[in-house]
Amino acid sequence: MSIWTRISEVVAAIVAKGEALLSMFERRPAAPECSVAFTMAIICLAAKMAKADGRVNVSEVTAFRQVFQIDPRDEAAAARVFNLARQDTAGFETYARQIARMFADRPRILEDLLEGLFHIAVADDSYHEEEAGFLARVAEIFGISEETFACVEARLTSSDARDPWKVLGVGRDAAMPEIRARWRELVRAHHPDKMIARGLPVETVNLANARLAAINRAWDEISHRTRQLQPAE
Repeated sequence: MSIWTRISEVVAAIVAKGEALLSMFERRPAAPECSVAFTMAIICLAAKMAKADGRVNVSEVTAFRQVFQIDPRDEAAAARVFNLARQDTAGFETYARQIARMFADRPRILEDLLEGLFHIAVADDSYHEEEAGFLARVAEIFGISEETFACVEARLTSSDARDPWKVLGVGRDAAMPEIRARWRELVRAHHPDKMIARGLPVETVNLANARLAAINRAWDEISHRTRQLQPAE
């Protein structure tokens, strides 16, 4: 039985009883259960961010593909989980607080979760003011710094003016050795194997690969610009 089928059955039972989905987060999960908890967390918050049209649209399915590597056989179950999650009326801030407590001693997972929400927000190739406000508030509740939020936002929002220095979280006046050290630090911290070691589901490899690509692209761009500014011998 896949993770999506298991979650679908649990959520369906909760909704049938008229209980709030956030009750799933009342007890802090043990490490082996982290992958299921993470998946439920991102679905519950994403459901609050999506339009309550009662159905999963194409862009939302695309968003799931960006965050999770979904087997075609599990697509129906994943879509069902999302639709069921949207039937709950609890506010997103309540979910965010519960999730923040659940992962209080694992702040890196909260950053992973925020990044997954960003992927879903921009799945339709747009980034609305309302979505930015939603994500900023979630980050605040998660205890994520403004600097880290800016890095994630710079990595994931589509813009021709994307700032590679913001992506790496360094100042424009930083020396190349400092920037190189920061780039290497990010590559080590965000390698897919690290995410799996944190307890995230293996399906999140798409998220890890996209993150690494953005980090490496930012380093390449800064390196290229720096070389262009160096005087010719």
